[in-house]
Amino acid sequence: MTAKSAAGASKKAIPDRSWRPRQGLDRTQRSREQDRAAGGADHRLVDAGGGRLQRATVVLNGSSRTGRVKAVLQWSVDGRKSRVPLGNVDRPTRAENLRAGWRLAEEAGLLSTEPVPEKSWASSPATRKSMRANKGKNTKPELRLRSLLHREGFRYLVSARPVQSLRRTADIVFRTEKVAVFVDGCYWHGCTEHRSVLPRTNQRFWAEKIEGNKARDLETVRLLEQSGWKVLRFWEHTSPEEAARTVIEAVTAARTEARAAK
Repeated sequence: MTAKSAAGASKKAIPDRSWRPRQGLDRTQRSREQDRAAGGADHRLVDAGGGRLQRATVVLNGSSRTGRVKAVLQWSVDGRKSRVPLGNVDRPTRAENLRAGWRLAEEAGLLSTEPVPEKSWASSPATRKSMRANKGKNTKPELRLRSLLHREGFRYLVSARPVQSLRRTADIVFRTEKVAVFVDGCYWHGCTEHRSVLPRTNQRFWAEKIEGNKARDLETVRLLEQSGWKVLRFWEHTSPEEAARTVIEAVTAARTEARAAK
């Protein structure tokens, strides 16, 4: 055996599946891979100095010389990269080695927690994350409903005041027909069937807030109806197809009425 072949034989093969990223992943997909391994995007934060938190990434490097996979924690601030070696990981798949790398980062005390802003209602980062996940507009059910209506040739205003002098905003507004549509999230509007469990802390505060939202919803319906509007409210769990049919019927009926009155 030649010296060259002997040197090649001494190298230890490392399965690509244990450390190489899958080809063709875009930036978003790579970020999601890291989120899954870390246990969530909020678990990827490191102290970047100056009171700033930066999202980090675990990088896996395979060494044919040692036959080992090394994990490194990496992040960038103002274009400058910082790298901290975490140690060797020995799982059979990349996903498992990424998780092992994040555990090493946590054990080394390299990860930080997002502080709750002073003006936030949430009592903890976890609660704040839950609150932010319950979006107020452009939710998936709302977008689906709008898409179905648009496909049928209906045009409307989005997130607009039905009555300009009334500080109430509807999700979908047919101004000429005077039809206002609301798609209510189960959490914030108090759906007894699907509402998420209240945070363990400050439960009285959150319960009162949701009850206040429910009272405001009733008042909104009353005020709009007094102004001659047809108000349609749907829970986010309502089938978008069913909601679209109801909206189309209401708008069509309003148009028919208007033509008959001429």
